[in-house]
Amino acid sequence: MTQDELKTLVGQAALQYVVPGEIVGVGTGSTVNKFIDALATIKDQIKGAVSSSVASTERLQALGIPVFDSNEVAELSVYIDGADEIDGQGHMVKGGGAALTREKIVAAQSKRFVCIADESKRVEVLGKFPLPVEIIPMATERLVRQFAAMGGTASVRLKDGQTLVTDNGQHILDVTGLQITDPLAFEAQVSQWPGVVTVGVFAFQKASVCLLGTGEGVKTLEF
Repeated sequence: MTQDELKTLVGQAALQYVVPGEIVGVGTGSTVNKFIDALATIKDQIKGAVSSSVASTERLQALGIPVFDSNEVAELSVYIDGADEIDGQGHMVKGGGAALTREKIVAAQSKRFVCIADESKRVEVLGKFPLPVEIIPMATERLVRQFAAMGGTASVRLKDGQTLVTDNGQHILDVTGLQITDPLAFEAQVSQWPGVVTVGVFAFQKASVCLLGTGEGVKTLEF
């Protein structure tokens, strides 16, 4: 199966975790777009969604799914999102779609995080994919130096030749060359650096379930 077909498969499989009559947390990215398309087939069975990005909000609304502000919802039963990487404990690297801050916010208000991904995203140690870090622009050069001291190479993310600006009006550093062997400690450390809005390691808000698209079908990993 193609990667696109695997994404469709896990997007549809995630419907089993949607609780009827409730509001579902929805992430961002190409795999999540497949889930949103699948969610539209049962939209009459849910109240709506809380979205982690402008892009996902627009897609949900275009399909007739009501979108709530996160402040209107005390708790979500489930948050469904993709990952750039996921390890054997459910820790993830996220932010390839530049929505990591809002993704972490929605994940934090959800009882359960269901990760949907294809098998190429499964890793033994986080760090194969560039680590996204949303930052306040005035801290850029100092943070580049701090990552260099860790052995990482950080660069400002561009889009169409210009510095990418997130939905929150901030910039993103992509950091390569790291091996994140202790995701919890790493997330706690980098989150404290002045100028860091959100680091794309999801260890405190890790996945409880991963639906992994493989050539043999959907494999369910529980953590």
